[in-house]
Amino acid sequence: MDRNTTGQVNIAFIAAIVAVATIGGFMFGYDSGVINGTQDGLEKAFDLSKLGTGFNVGAILIGCAFGAFVAGRLADMIGRRSVMMIAAVLFLLSALGAGAAGSSAIFIIARFIGGLGVGAASVLSPVYISEVTPANIRGRLSSIQQIMIITGLTGAFVANYALAASAGGSQAILWLDYPAWRWMFWMQAIPAAVYFIALLFIPESPRYLVAKGQKERAALVLTRLFGADEAARKVKEIEGSLAADHHRPQLSDLVDKSTGKVRKIVWAGIGLAVFQQLVGINIVFYYGAVLWQSVGFSENDALLINILSGSLSILACLFTVLVIDKIGRKPLLLIGSAGMAVTLGVMAICFSTGALVDGGLKLSDQTGTVALIAANLYVIFFNLSWGPVMWVMLGEMFPNQIRGSGLAVAGFAQWIANFGISVSFPALAASIGLVVTYGFYALSALVSFFFVRAMVHETRGLELEEMAG
Repeated sequence: MDRNTTGQVNIAFIAAIVAVATIGGFMFGYDSGVINGTQDGLEKAFDLSKLGTGFNVGAILIGCAFGAFVAGRLADMIGRRSVMMIAAVLFLLSALGAGAAGSSAIFIIARFIGGLGVGAASVLSPVYISEVTPANIRGRLSSIQQIMIITGLTGAFVANYALAASAGGSQAILWLDYPAWRWMFWMQAIPAAVYFIALLFIPESPRYLVAKGQKERAALVLTRLFGADEAARKVKEIEGSLAADHHRPQLSDLVDKSTGKVRKIVWAGIGLAVFQQLVGINIVFYYGAVLWQSVGFSENDALLINILSGSLSILACLFTVLVIDKIGRKPLLLIGSAGMAVTLGVMAICFSTGALVDGGLKLSDQTGTVALIAANLYVIFFNLSWGPVMWVMLGEMFPNQIRGSGLAVAGFAQWIANFGISVSFPALAASIGLVVTYGFYALSALVSFFFVRAMVHETRGLELEEMAG
């Protein structure tokens, strides 16, 4: 085991820890994206209606909400790393179960289990990274989580495309007399196993260890991270941040004892989590293929276009990694809100000139091009701001005593909002139309601008022990 007694930050060790923790983000993205390309196989294998397909596809989101809520609380009880290891096991079980499912009910259960893992990884990877990294580079290292989410999403698209191409279609037989769509789920077992094994080689969060009274173990971890002198100072700082209100973390900590009201910082976290979904990012991804088809691309190109969009998103996140610790979190959120409000507004105006015909969007070539450009600019604005920054903020904004509980509530709200937006879109598009639907997303982006100005405080450069509740 390497020991750092020089008083300097052990960048190599920190980089290794972050690399392992962000595999959780990769699994988050992969598990969310693997369903793309399997719907036809599911419908045929389980004789599903369109409504049934939607329920099979959406089952993961309910699991995500419960996973995020339970993980935040469980992490305060048994540790951040321990819960991430449980998430890795859930990913593995889900991959094996979904691929082998002989009925819709078994498939839904398997996807729900995977959702528990996604929800846990979505909240714990950022908080673990924030608790083991120096304040001056915490933002850029935490932002890698979003890059890994998109990489996992894109990786699922690539794997599905390759498997379907090799078999001659998602329903065609590939290996061992099983169709390709089943192998799409089984392939996820590989990164899930890698994630579990890699977690065995990283330490528990030192802040969790101090909270549990394990100061010696915390000091050993901090010594490896920052050197012996800094480790001693950090332990005292963490103890000090917990001393004023030191007891077993619980949900009631989210209520200010002096006023009897939910703390403002909790509402800020919930607002960040919910607004990230109210701006409609998942709908733009789901509906993007139709936009491409409206300007002349074939339906067969849809998966390749998804890969291109994923690559564009990664580039936007890389920009955030470079600047987040220089210009701060709040400015990026404000830029993103303004940019998304404009681009979503443009999309709504473009949609006002077209209509849904037999499930396809009909726009003129010129309007379709404008809508397509606006959609891609929207994706860029989201992924250089709310995509990564929301997770960075949730991982670092809560004081030590309420971090697990705050994450539990905010993570639950994020996934419930995700489910609500995703499920409501088809009905809203059919009943009130795309103009009003995308107009709502644009309005949400505009409101999020003023929400950030009023409720969000800058955390750039602050130690976690300096976060106020």
